[in-house]
Amino acid sequence: MDTLSALPATPPDGGTAAGCFHCGEPLPPTPPMVEFDGAPRPFCCPGCAQAAAFIRDQGLGDYYQLRQREGSRVAAGVDCSVWDRADLLAEHSRALADGSREITVLTDGMHCAACAWLIDRALRREPAVDDVQANAITGRIRLRWQPGRQHLSALLSRLTALGYTPQLAPGADLEAARLRERRQMILRLGVAGLGMLQAMMFAEALYLDFDRQMADPTRDFFRWIAMLVSTPVVFWSGWPFIAGMLREFRLRRLGMDTPIAGSVLLAWAASVVETIRGGAHVWYDAAVMFVFLLLAARAIEQFARRRANAVVEQLGRARPVLARRVRADGVLEAVPLAALEVGDVVQVAAGDAVPADGRLLDTGEFDESLLTGESRAVVREAGDTALAGSHALSRPVRIEVTGTGQSTRLAQLVRLVDAAQNARPQLARAAESLSGRFVVGLLLAAAATFAIWLQVAPERAFEVALAVLVVSCPCALSLAVPAGLAVAHGTLARIGVLSLSPDAIDSLARVDTVLLDKTGTLTEGRPRIVAEQACGALSIIEARSVAAALERASGHPLAAAFVDGAEHERCAASVEVHAGLGVSGTVGGREFRLGRADFAAAAADDGAIWLGDGRHPYARFELSDSLRPDAATAIEDLQRAGIRVEIASGDAEPAVAAAARALGVSHFQGRMSPEAKLQHLRDLQADGRCVAMLGDGINDAPVLAGADVSLAMASGAAVAHRAADMVLTGTRLERLPQALAVAARTRRVLRQNLAWALAYNAIAMPFAATGLVTPWLAALGMAASSLLVTFNALRLARVPAAANPAVAATSAAIPSDPPVARPTIAAAAARSDHTAAPLPEPCR
Repeated sequence: MDTLSALPATPPDGGTAAGCFHCGEPLPPTPPMVEFDGAPRPFCCPGCAQAAAFIRDQGLGDYYQLRQREGSRVAAGVDCSVWDRADLLAEHSRALADGSREITVLTDGMHCAACAWLIDRALRREPAVDDVQANAITGRIRLRWQPGRQHLSALLSRLTALGYTPQLAPGADLEAARLRERRQMILRLGVAGLGMLQAMMFAEALYLDFDRQMADPTRDFFRWIAMLVSTPVVFWSGWPFIAGMLREFRLRRLGMDTPIAGSVLLAWAASVVETIRGGAHVWYDAAVMFVFLLLAARAIEQFARRRANAVVEQLGRARPVLARRVRADGVLEAVPLAALEVGDVVQVAAGDAVPADGRLLDTGEFDESLLTGESRAVVREAGDTALAGSHALSRPVRIEVTGTGQSTRLAQLVRLVDAAQNARPQLARAAESLSGRFVVGLLLAAAATFAIWLQVAPERAFEVALAVLVVSCPCALSLAVPAGLAVAHGTLARIGVLSLSPDAIDSLARVDTVLLDKTGTLTEGRPRIVAEQACGALSIIEARSVAAALERASGHPLAAAFVDGAEHERCAASVEVHAGLGVSGTVGGREFRLGRADFAAAAADDGAIWLGDGRHPYARFELSDSLRPDAATAIEDLQRAGIRVEIASGDAEPAVAAAARALGVSHFQGRMSPEAKLQHLRDLQADGRCVAMLGDGINDAPVLAGADVSLAMASGAAVAHRAADMVLTGTRLERLPQALAVAARTRRVLRQNLAWALAYNAIAMPFAATGLVTPWLAALGMAASSLLVTFNALRLARVPAAANPAVAATSAAIPSDPPVARPTIAAAAARSDHTAAPLPEPCR
């Protein structure tokens, strides 16, 4: 590394065009040079040059011949001292018996086996390192070292100097457990596959002895070898089924594992008996084939479930494990997330994940696709909310922490998705119950078949009964619904629709009418004042300040429309929300009301927001908001699918009518109270309609609870979320028709799976009972049936495209109605062409 200064600052001919010798990045006008393999090599920065010099001096130059792509650029100024914190080591590393410690770190720069080779060789040269295992596929590095001899920060500084910036590996224990489970499944499947091939080979020799000319010692030899081969398959590869049967016995209920394990054990045990006594038939081939094919079906099912659960895993890994906190003196310090507190200021570098929910101190661009399903970057201004799990783009930003740990939106989403995927819907419970009853019937049918054949042909009684037991095993019936629902939940979560109710998907598939709220649902929820007029003793600035205080204390987003022009921030006391009317409270010792004209100012309702004391008006405000850009497209997609769309809003009739015209909705009603909305919903249901309700506010909670299936906007009130069956995590309404398409397709797939499972058993059992199906053929048919329903369920993983990709230009502003219709949600509306009603006398 000391050769840097001894080399010329000019690259050889063509060196600049070739890029950095280490990472391939463009070169500066005078790049640093390092002699490598007898020739000077150019580098983009001193860090890459130092890394190459170290690789050369340590005799690791083969790295540059073995690698499949350029290395990562060496980051400058990376402080690894945080890795020596006692709390971090206690949480993310473990102490071993010999006094050493072990930690797993993650790096994004490990691209190929050569990278893993370099990391392994470089770290093993450090005196305190006992063992290193670098995995180029997962990007994980498992490091075991002696902390008494060398700090972890020194080891990771060496790793950083090679261009591999370390990060804590989130969920290392879970990942290790999952890896062990996957390896064990592969090993079980491999043993079963080899055993099946060998057993089938020996069985073929026995089957081909049509004329019984094989000598008894040879026949017995094949049988004993088949027994030795099949025993580990039955008792080790097939142990998951045997353990499941024992568990079902303890719980005193019959499930899928009972006939599986029972069939395998019966076939193996009967074959052993026949082998010992020299009987006519053995069924080792059927037993091992049964185990192998069922293990293959279970492995594919687990793959489907892991794919569906990938959303939960991505959400769980979305937050970084370290944050860069800004100290009071302006110095940055890296701390674990557990050390963050509300009020701390953190800096998020460009490309990094936001560690906690907070208020932006700088304007920035963010990728929120994991949280909202929206793939396009969004720009957030200073003062806006930044969500944990989103990624800062293009520039670093500072964030004042407002929520950490389990109080972040990300943690709430993880809980919602996890609860939804672990729920057991009614359809799944029905299929499980049917499967349990079917097992009882299957066992009785097998016993009856054995008894009948014992009278007709005793030598075939066991074989035929075994074929009945195997061919009609209700594996496909048990997998038909759970596999499909698991994949469907994952698909919905990927498009930004979280299912909170176990039966939401089935209900959504039957919907023929969609009831939409307007304010904050069809509109963006970013109101602004477009006209204002003072009345009485208050100036317009004072009136706006009072209105902002009332709205802010009620948690109403309308406060943002008043704050910009407020003279100073005031506080409101005794604030009360009047659903369908407005808010009231005390500001500066005086009673005020804000809302509809008849509520706040004893005047005729004109669709504007009034400030008054209930008897006299003080100010009149007209607010505007914009329709969501994709609102018209979403409604068009719903109508094209044959769904009736209605708007039910508490806003004034003219504003609702204007929005309905802009969106192409012919059925709408305004000035609806929560009770009126619920009654309208009941009327639709009485007409035989299956109604889905999409809303966001407190006064939407009753109708959300009463709908056949209800959906709430993620930005809505918590009470709306509790009343809803689903939550739209993003702002794009096109998720609604996509969710309906997923639900309809899920219903079709589940029906297909159930129909196939029942039809297969109805057809296969008579053939087996009449002796036309051998046990090994029965195992093949049963496994094929299970695989068919699983692969059919995997079709649900495809995300449906929006029916109409074009986005209508419907963002024109329309006067908003008072906040009364949205007590705690943004009141927004669309532009109406009507003329406002004449103002009461005090405002003239």
